[in-house]
Amino acid sequence: MVSAFTLWLPILLSAVIVFVASSIIHMVLGYHANDMKAVPNEDQALAAMRALNVPPGDYGMPRPASMKDMGTPAFKEKMAKGPLVTFTIAPGSSAGMGSSLAQWFLYCVVVSFVTAYITGIAYGPGATYPQIFRMAGTAGFAAFAMALPQSSIWYRRNWITTLKGMFDGFIFGCLIGGTFGWLWPR
Repeated sequence: MVSAFTLWLPILLSAVIVFVASSIIHMVLGYHANDMKAVPNEDQALAAMRALNVPPGDYGMPRPASMKDMGTPAFKEKMAKGPLVTFTIAPGSSAGMGSSLAQWFLYCVVVSFVTAYITGIAYGPGATYPQIFRMAGTAGFAAFAMALPQSSIWYRRNWITTLKGMFDGFIFGCLIGGTFGWLWPR
């Protein structure tokens, strides 16, 4: 067994590597450029949302008042007519992406720490590179990718977008696995 706290170097380095890789994926490779589509008449749609004064939060339409309401003819008609909408309202901001990038890096550190914990329980010092790569890579992949399908299953997020995110998770898992395998205590 290896304590996760003794693995501070692979934890921090793998978080930095994943952070840089995700930046390259989003800024250079560009395959996420069309994950979100533009709404027709965006200015009009935004003005309408502002006029409604909807507070920040996650929303869905149509939304029944209760489970019982789901069976009513009126609700069934709304569902059949469509559209079905899920959306998030966030307050306007002139701030850059600094806060989101800081949160993303912190998340990468947490994933790397949990990966260290799991791998440290499974293997002691002297484990081979392939053993550590497999365990740490699997834990990293699971953390970055396996919850994404829930959004496609329940909120009808485009499956292509979800699969691209899972592919990113595979890359991140491999990078974490490689970093831990390289720096594992001998």
